[in-house]
Amino acid sequence: MIYDIVHVTRFDYAAPVAFARCNLRLEPIDWPGQRVEEHALHISPSGRCHPALAEAGLAHVTRIVVEEPVRHLIIESTSRVRVDRPVPMPGPDDPTLGQVAEWARDSLDASPAGPAAYLYPSPLIPLDAEIADWCAPDLSPDAPALEAGIALARRIQREFLFDPTATLVDTPPREAFRARKGVCQDFAQIMITGLRAAGLPAAYASGYIRTLPPPGQERLVGADATHAWVLLWCGPVHGWVGLDPTNGIWMAGDHVVMAIGRDYAEIAPVDGVVLGSGAQRMEVSVDVKPVEERAA
Repeated sequence: MIYDIVHVTRFDYAAPVAFARCNLRLEPIDWPGQRVEEHALHISPSGRCHPALAEAGLAHVTRIVVEEPVRHLIIESTSRVRVDRPVPMPGPDDPTLGQVAEWARDSLDASPAGPAAYLYPSPLIPLDAEIADWCAPDLSPDAPALEAGIALARRIQREFLFDPTATLVDTPPREAFRARKGVCQDFAQIMITGLRAAGLPAAYASGYIRTLPPPGQERLVGADATHAWVLLWCGPVHGWVGLDPTNGIWMAGDHVVMAIGRDYAEIAPVDGVVLGSGAQRMEVSVDVKPVEERAA
């Protein structure tokens, strides 16, 4: 499947902003099962753009600087991504979670995709005994890794309510967990908390899911904005396997990875600083369509 992706972020400021410096992580990455064929950024008003290496995680970072007073800032990212990612199939030879944990602890892979970097708490995903205890029944060390991962994702999907009004971007996992509601970021963070507490390498994935489903299938939750899900490292054979606790499904042909990190703070689509006074309003729209649909 080939997807055309349009991601528009608009900032409206109550008073002119004299200076803005932003980090953009809006270009999808090449990752197993997907390849980026085209990407472009359009900034209005125009600013200076500087490609930069990611400070952490797996992401393409572009820094923009706007040096003239503005009341509005519009950032449009367009991408074409080819996705060929089958649904994972658990098998009798899959490693157990205990084996995965041992391999991750012994790993000498110091690259951004190495499992050891995702074993430990991070600023937005601290250890939490309450979440760890709730996740533990699905994470027995002798459980097959892929089966256990999807079981936990589906349990979160069943027992938590998707509610965009329940949390904010900086809501700690514990608050969303106790409320049993939130959005995709909250569900991913809760699942990662439990996996790391069990000694398993778990990463935070930011990206997109297909806006319109194939005929006869239900629309996935989170299709109108950037989406978040979990990557669980399942050993050297399977590598990183994607799990979507918001929808209770595997990461497969409907998902496009934009960036991967330890938590949202490392790979936020847009962050930075502005110099000005007054409030700001941000609006985000995302459209992910197969190329053949767009051409029809």
